[in-house]
Amino acid sequence: MKASKWTPLLLSLIIAGSMAACSSSSNGGAANSASESANAGVNEAGANSPAANEGAAEAEELATPEMDFDMGGRTIKIVSWWDMTIPEDNPDNIQKKKNLDELMKKHNFKVEYVAIDYGEYQQKVVASLLAGEPIGDIVRLGKTYTIPTLVKQDLLWPVDEYTKNSRAFNQKVTDEYMQYEGRGYGFTDNQANLVQGVFYNKTLMNQLGLKPLQDYVNEDAWNWDAFIQVIKDSNKDTNNDGKLDTWGLANSNLMDHALYSNEAALTLGEKQNLDDPKTLESLNFISRLATEKLARPTEGGDWTEPGQFFRQGNTLMYAGALWEIGGFKTDMADYELGFVPFPKGPSATSYHSAEALFQSLTIPKAVEHPEQLLYIWEKIHDIESVYDYPDQGSYETNFTTEEDIENAKMVAPNMIVLDHNTFPNLKYYDFVGELNAGTSVSTVVEKYKAAFQAAIDEVYQN
Repeated sequence: MKASKWTPLLLSLIIAGSMAACSSSSNGGAANSASESANAGVNEAGANSPAANEGAAEAEELATPEMDFDMGGRTIKIVSWWDMTIPEDNPDNIQKKKNLDELMKKHNFKVEYVAIDYGEYQQKVVASLLAGEPIGDIVRLGKTYTIPTLVKQDLLWPVDEYTKNSRAFNQKVTDEYMQYEGRGYGFTDNQANLVQGVFYNKTLMNQLGLKPLQDYVNEDAWNWDAFIQVIKDSNKDTNNDGKLDTWGLANSNLMDHALYSNEAALTLGEKQNLDDPKTLESLNFISRLATEKLARPTEGGDWTEPGQFFRQGNTLMYAGALWEIGGFKTDMADYELGFVPFPKGPSATSYHSAEALFQSLTIPKAVEHPEQLLYIWEKIHDIESVYDYPDQGSYETNFTTEEDIENAKMVAPNMIVLDHNTFPNLKYYDFVGELNAGTSVSTVVEKYKAAFQAAIDEVYQN
């Protein structure tokens, strides 16, 4: 396929995808996550538990038998928006690097890691695929512009028949997140997930005499009603000057959090989902936060404003992602911070995390012998980890209490991928803006249902 055959839809998706990556950070920072998001399958009981042993036996059974092939000195290019060179910074990665070195000798190939700036990544990579000259052999792609658009044009290999080894491949990525019409088109060795939830200022909580937020979690009472009550109890005029000087919530836009915490979605596959009862509950929750003016009011800042509010030390809670905690710890050294899941909605069965700009590795259709590439990837990453659960090192570095670690471990395996950013003409921010401006849920839903469906039909070419 030549570049001259680009369609206007593809061009609009490239542009819209780049814009979404820059703008949707206001939804708690999901857009800025550079880590591979995947289902964790966390082993709560530890690596030596019966469940872990069963999992290891299953992975061994599903491992690809040894293959003998010569790649003729070929250089495998691995493309991402960061350098994916295996760092020898822990025992797991040292073993992976050793595996790679042995595989390069055995199968006669080399590896080149190609890093492309995130701001121009999507346009460059998609252009190479459309031209039939992929920029790499293993290429990271965002789901929002890959499924269905690139897959429908037969530009990527389905990989699910080669990724059955659960120790080397995250099964949920291939079998759920990157699925289209029953086939899986993405893969990753990373078993960890993007963790989202609520960071809170324990020091301020104690100063205000509030019930510890962890107690709500321990009692399985951390729900939207409790969340709203905590916000109200934190919105205080502590010096009696007639103005609030402490606030309960830094974020004025919690749409994505409201959706994933209630197991809801604005879109499901080829259909708008605004009429779904779970979605309506989420929208009513957003409407209540807005009409009761519960969040700290904006001062005209950009998407970083909620995080800056939290850093000031006078706002109790900030809904966001784990990658943000390092900055908070640096800038709030005088405060004790904690982490709890985002509270459960009325229809949710468990606590969740979410990713609205999910991405994974893929193999372009123009690349020969995908089975060899996936075999190599499997054999690099099929190791016995020294860690008890995914991202253990990160959790233990960033969190100060066992409760915070357990909260992260609780939400990570339940990550939901929200797909509304797949559709460039969905008018997501107009929709959210009207709800936050106080327009009734019923009015907003009726106004946008047809527009949402039209935006979906445009991408699916219905």
